[in-house]
Amino acid sequence: MQVILLERVAKLGQMGDVVDVKPGYARNYLLLQGKALTASKENIASFETRKAQLEAQNLETKKEAEAMADRLGGQQFIVIRQASDGGNLYGSVTTRDAAEVATEEGFTLDRKQVIIRQPIKVLGLHEVEVHLHPEVMVTISLNVARSPEEAELQASGKSIQELAAEEEAQAEFEISELFDDIGAAASDDDDLAPAAPAEEEKSED
Repeated sequence: MQVILLERVAKLGQMGDVVDVKPGYARNYLLLQGKALTASKENIASFETRKAQLEAQNLETKKEAEAMADRLGGQQFIVIRQASDGGNLYGSVTTRDAAEVATEEGFTLDRKQVIIRQPIKVLGLHEVEVHLHPEVMVTISLNVARSPEEAELQASGKSIQELAAEEEAQAEFEISELFDDIGAAASDDDDLAPAAPAEEEKSED
C-alpha cells in the first residue's frame, strides 16, 4: 500500500515521500496518527498545495521540541515499586509510568512518546528514549527503587546487590559485636564473683 508522509517517520522517509508499507501498518498507525495519507492523486495534489504550510508547522513544532529537549535530556526520575530482596520487580515499569513521573516533575509527556527498548523488571537505573518530535529524541533515566532513600543510594552509583551486601555485612558485624559484648559481660561477672574461701589455718594447740 502506498502512502504519502506528512512528517518524517524513522526508517521510512521524510515529509512528502511516497512509500510502500503494509496495509495494517498504514491503517493502524500512519493514517490513524495523522502521519500519512493514502497516496491517491487527490491526496498528492492536496499535499503539494499544503506543503509550505506543513513544513512551517513542522519547523515550529521542532523548535518547541528542541527547547523541551534541552530541559528534559539527561533528567533522572524516581519510580517507586515493590520488589523482592533480590531486586526483581513484582511487574514491570511501563511507558505510562515513565510519562507520569516526568509529567509530575513538570514535563508534559505522553506515553506514546516514550520508548522502552528492554523491559524494566529489576531495581536500578534504566535509560529510556523520549521522542519529542520525529527529528528530536532525548534519553532520560528511570531510578527504579523501593523507597526514596534507596533511590538516593542508587543515584550515588550503588546497585541493589551492593546495598544488600552492605546490609548483610552490617548485620553480621552487629551480631559479632553483640556476642563480643556478651562475652565481655560474662568475663566481668567472673571478675566480680567472690573468691572461694581459703581453709582456715588450724590453730596451734
